[in-house]
Amino acid sequence: MSKKRTLVVGDIHSGVRALEQLLLRAKVSVEDQLIFLGDYVDGWSTAVETIDFLLKLNETQQCIFIRGNHDELCYDWLTKGKDNPMWHKHGGGATKTSYSKASRETVTEHLKFYKNLKNYYVDQSNRLFLHAGFTNLKGVEYEYFKKTFYWDRTLWEMVKSLNPELTPDDSRYPKRLKHYKEIYIGHTPISKTEAEIVPGNEANVWNLDTGAAFKGPLSMMDIDTKEVWQSDTVQCLYPDELGRN
Repeated sequence: MSKKRTLVVGDIHSGVRALEQLLLRAKVSVEDQLIFLGDYVDGWSTAVETIDFLLKLNETQQCIFIRGNHDELCYDWLTKGKDNPMWHKHGGGATKTSYSKASRETVTEHLKFYKNLKNYYVDQSNRLFLHAGFTNLKGVEYEYFKKTFYWDRTLWEMVKSLNPELTPDDSRYPKRLKHYKEIYIGHTPISKTEAEIVPGNEANVWNLDTGAAFKGPLSMMDIDTKEVWQSDTVQCLYPDELGRN
């Protein structure tokens, strides 16, 4: 019997073809738990197909779906007609086109998916999963501005600039990092232009956004072994499209 794994997946941005590759390359079985870090849409042309695939996958897999800022922007458009020009420019246009061909029943099911996304998840080993970051020094449950969970960039910026000689018992070590064994995020691409790029690690924070919306691959990691699987460069899977480039 294969050992149950916990696999965390970076920002998909409508690249369902890349996700299909990852599941095959990692030989994902029904025993595995999948944690998705958000931004399921906005980028490539298959937004509807991506959410359909995730909904079907959730029927056979133990899945946890985290809310990303692009998912919230899409939900606001679907429910309130908010057509943010910046959203449209940064992948929302492709998502709108994809949904223009979807049935009312499909949209209804997708709205449930977006509404039920989690802002964050903490597992039994005190590992935190969220899309972007948080700022409260006491931890995520004390965060006042909930949008921070899927819009913040200061967490990754902070750990990238952190003095590597500082240890957690140093009084100068960032207090918000001390609450969790590990933190897994996406949101801020490690690179938008490199095809060969791996998840980043600074302090106890892992960034799984390897630029799948741009010129990079989609990445998946086993959080216990730190083994990484990647798709082809996502742009190669959508050769006639620009994505968010």
